[in-house]
Amino acid sequence: MKSHTFSRGAAPDADELAGRDPNEPPSKSQRKRDMLELQQLGESLAQLPRARIDVLDVPEALRDALREWARLRSFEGRRRHAQYIGKLMRKVDPEPLRQALLEATGESRAAVARLHQLEDWRERLLADDAALAELVREHPSAPVQELRQCIRAARAERAGGKPPRQFRLLYQHLKQLLLPDAPAGDSPHDETDDHDDALLSD
Repeated sequence: MKSHTFSRGAAPDADELAGRDPNEPPSKSQRKRDMLELQQLGESLAQLPRARIDVLDVPEALRDALREWARLRSFEGRRRHAQYIGKLMRKVDPEPLRQALLEATGESRAAVARLHQLEDWRERLLADDAALAELVREHPSAPVQELRQCIRAARAERAGGKPPRQFRLLYQHLKQLLLPDAPAGDSPHDETDDHDDALLSD
């Protein structure tokens, strides 16, 4: 087998290190790559329509940051805001968000159809009291009391122009009822040393 040799002072690349102890902490380079991937995912989410951002199952601080992206126009402002989004992304499970992005961007027609089904039911429930009775007929296991309370709260929320917390909660209730097996909910970068250090900063 051909052995690998390195010139004096040269470091092996990531492929050469693939066989290292899995219990060993990730290298700084790997951490940078992970942070950059989360930041890119956050930027992609930020470019979704606001209605899609509103139903993401994420902390309010991250949701606000994703909304703020659309209001920024300068390259530098967006670059710095992307780093902030990247920091917030480290505090959430990215897998449901990757799935949500796939659904929202239409890469899975079946996923998009399911999403539209949930949105359609939510609007029907908010618009007409009779829709809840129809939902219960089709899905006898529906938590009627919880849904009724959530619908009332979401209507009051909408009428008062308040943040759509109950509106999002209603979506989650419908998702659990209608799609119990579904998963829980690139732009170029200047990869300079300063940019990488910013990704790793707390």
